[in-house]
Order: sequence, then C-alpha cells, then structure tokens
Amino acid sequence: MFVLKSKDNAVVKSTVKLKKSARARRESGLFIAEGVRVCYDAVLSNANVVKFFSTENAMEKHREIFDKISEVADKTILVTPAVFAQISDTQSPQGFLCVIKTLDKISQFDTIKNSGKFLALENVQDPNNLGTVLRSAEAFAISGIIMSKDCCDIYNPKVVRGSMGAVFRLPFLICDTIKDFLYANPQITSFAAVVDSNAEKITDVQFVAPCVVVIGNEGNGLLQTTVDSCSQKITIPMTGKAESLNASVAASIIIWEMIK
Repeated sequence: MFVLKSKDNAVVKSTVKLKKSARARRESGLFIAEGVRVCYDAVLSNANVVKFFSTENAMEKHREIFDKISEVADKTILVTPAVFAQISDTQSPQGFLCVIKTLDKISQFDTIKNSGKFLALENVQDPNNLGTVLRSAEAFAISGIIMSKDCCDIYNPKVVRGSMGAVFRLPFLICDTIKDFLYANPQITSFAAVVDSNAEKITDVQFVAPCVVVIGNEGNGLLQTTVDSCSQKITIPMTGKAESLNASVAASIIIWEMIK
C-alpha cells in the first residue's frame, strides 16, 4: 500500500484546514475525528468516513480496528509519522484520523423534542467544556443538546475527541439564540441555571419532561434576556467559598439531578 510522505500534498493541506478552521469545516461539510477509540466509535455510529489516515505502526498495532475502519472508509491513506503529526491535533498522536461528513441531527431532534429532557448551552466557548458536556449528557441519557450559534464549533477536533464519541450519537440542534428556541417551543418547561441565592435549589426541583435547562458562558453566565425568557431560575447550592463552578462541572451536576 502506498505511503504518503509529502506534507505539501493537497489532501494533507485540506485536512490541516479542517483541523484549524471552523469556516473550512462549515463550507466543506467535513470534520476530523482523531484517536483509535474515537475513529472506531465513528464507524460503530455509522458516520460517513470520507478519508481514513493511519501510520504503518498504528495499522500493525491495531490491525483489527484498522481493517474495520478501512472497510467502510471511502479512502484509506497510509502516511508517515511526520505527515500524521502535520494533520494531528494532539501532542501524542495514536496514528488514526478520520475525515467525516457532518452529521444530520436535526431530524432526530425533532422527533423527540416534545417529550424529552434537554440541555441548552449559550455562548459556551471552551471546546474542552463542550466535549465534556456532550459526554456527560450521553452517559446519563439526556435527550439532546441545544446550542446557540455563538458557542464554539461542535466539530472542533477537541470537542469531538473530548466527547468520546457522544458527538456521533447525541441529537443536537444549533439555533440563532436560546431565547428564540424557547419562544418557538413554549411547551418545553425551561430552567435558567444561575448563581443567585434567590433562585430555587436544583435539589428541590422536579424536572418533568419536556424540559430544558439552560447553561451560560463560562465567564459571564446567561444573558439577562435569556433568563427572563425561562420559566424558572434554578441554582446549584454551594457551601464552600467558590463563587461559581466550571461550566462542564455545573452541567454534569444538573444533568444528574435532571435524570434522578
């Protein structure tokens, strides 16, 4: 099998663009997934793998998984470690990387939004936070994720990797604003997660479907217009000296309370 050695190859350059640019991902309708487990999760989730890159060492080390991914990929490309380092988004690459078509999740979301429990994210910027939220949401069977369009790109390589495959399986919807989504879906009871001693404690709330909890930006929280659009304000009671929690930590705690 031919081994690609040139970093200047057009296929390599286009893959580097997908790694670096949200605009390139949007315009091409493609994104990358890296790592043995994440690439295999993509296959198990029936994602459309356009290209599969692997080093020879990774191929030999994970031969069975390599063969399964190669079987469904439109194109399999062996590359040198130097070329793989060029397209990789990690400091210690495992030698597997897939280029995948973006996922149609809207149809899935529409079939369940009238009966599920959802999480909405407003202007969440940290890809590591978003990946962790997706992972927790899938782990505890949240029905889907709503994101404002000013959140970080859900197809960012760090989000895809951090979600541990949840991005392939969890229904999600990207809307202009969370306020617009709430107005368009008045049948869904909405809860604004805030740091406010006057808000109801999440431990005292009954989360009855259909419902959605809205979580805001890591530094600034929710827009006041979004809070005002929600049915109720809720808060995570804290007895320590910390003023607030990391967005992904707060989301995980809220998710647990939602599904109890």
